Amino acid sequence: MKQNQTPNCNSNDHSSTEEDEEESWPISMDKPYFHCILSKSQVQDAYRMVLPVKIHRILPQATVPVVLNCRKRNWEMRYYGSDTDSNKRFDPGWKKFAMENRLKVGDGCVFQLEEYSAQRLEFKVQILNGDIPSELVSKHDGSSSDNPITIV
Repeated sequence: MKQNQTPNCNSNDHSSTEEDEEESWPISMDKPYFHCILSKSQVQDAYRMVLPVKIHRILPQATVPVVLNCRKRNWEMRYYGSDTDSNKRFDPGWKKFAMENRLKVGDGCVFQLEEYSAQRLEFKVQILNGDIPSELVSKHDGSSSDNPITIV
């Protein structure tokens, strides 16, 4: 992200409306969070959002409702956290979130865990516009571990 660029929840270059106003907030060091650079599998085709291992230990080993809050809106879906599956993930409700926020390969997301229990999860989400040059995205599209998007 460029210096002085404001993180927001509008990852498309279109004119801003009141509903699309930028929203940014400081990350709380008192709350768990994770971030990711979105890859093709997360924003196209399968729309599969697998959560990173570093957050697994504090999430329930069960399927529970999850709410993603971004730009003063909520998206409800389910979190699959079964201990028999190493891919802790969001259900297909993630696709609706990704599509409605016009997420694309190279965008960054920060997920801050606001509420977590054995019955419910809630993440506050910031979407950061990807400023990755298109020639890099075409060569390193994040479609597999052999072809990752790497930020240096």
